[in-house]
Amino acid sequence: MTFLETMRAFFHKDNSTNSLIIYNLRLPRIITAIVVGGGLSIAGCVMQSVLKNQLASASTLGVSQGASFGAGLSIVIAELTSSSATAGVLGGGNIYVTTVCAFVGAMCSSVLILLFTRFKKLKPSQMILVGVSLSSLFSGGLSLIQYFASETALGSIIFWTLGDLGRTTWDEIAIISIVLVISLLLFMLNSWKFNAMEAGVETAKSLGINVDFVMISSLLLASILAGVSVAFVGLINFIGLVAPHIARKLIGNNYIFLIPTSSIIGATILVLADLAGRTILAPVILPIGAITSFLGAPLFLYLIFREKNV
Repeated sequence: MTFLETMRAFFHKDNSTNSLIIYNLRLPRIITAIVVGGGLSIAGCVMQSVLKNQLASASTLGVSQGASFGAGLSIVIAELTSSSATAGVLGGGNIYVTTVCAFVGAMCSSVLILLFTRFKKLKPSQMILVGVSLSSLFSGGLSLIQYFASETALGSIIFWTLGDLGRTTWDEIAIISIVLVISLLLFMLNSWKFNAMEAGVETAKSLGINVDFVMISSLLLASILAGVSVAFVGLINFIGLVAPHIARKLIGNNYIFLIPTSSIIGATILVLADLAGRTILAPVILPIGAITSFLGAPLFLYLIFREKNV
């Protein structure tokens, strides 16, 4: 499709092939990349704030790994309870069951961390260690599921864990967008509290801020946002870790600007990564999770080692 054909199909929606390609394939994929990239970046930015650790993200807290475990478990169970293996794993309403199980798995990690925090009075640094431990636990569980899964189920699990921006429908995009907008508004309303907490816990308390409530509620909401994003598209690595770092380099630590800037940068990175995945070996579409890892890991190492105090 030429540029003029693309614009004509975009502004004059009809039943032509070009319009169907734009509105049923390309546009949902782009919007999914925008809302998922923005959501994961916001979640990572808030997690790094409340935990006082710039390595905090959905991946390091076990949210992504929990989602993978839940999705893998549901795929295997769906195959065992279905008369047709292929239909049970990939077709019909079981796709939504997999999505729900992935979200539940993602939230399990956050709930466990919050329970440990509530009853053991963990410090933010200890919460990161609990998240890393849970990540290892869920990854081990997923490995066992893959070991005992059939070839059909194994292929579906691998396909899910590699991430795919092309599987979402308009209804699913609407769900992610609603959660993103609500989370963004709530975080922006509390951005001054995040700024106060950057100055220290005692400073925040002296300003009348309930630090424990802000930390727990923000971590829970950020986990919900990341869990919803990952549940619909599969694993997307490094976006929530790298985007906030890039935003800090550009505008500093003022969360009034840092949160929306992180969202914009994360959305941009994911759109560009998806574009690269679709064009590098076209017509083969490379998995988005692998692309973000290849792009994110070197960039993250660069950001770390260019600091003076490594």
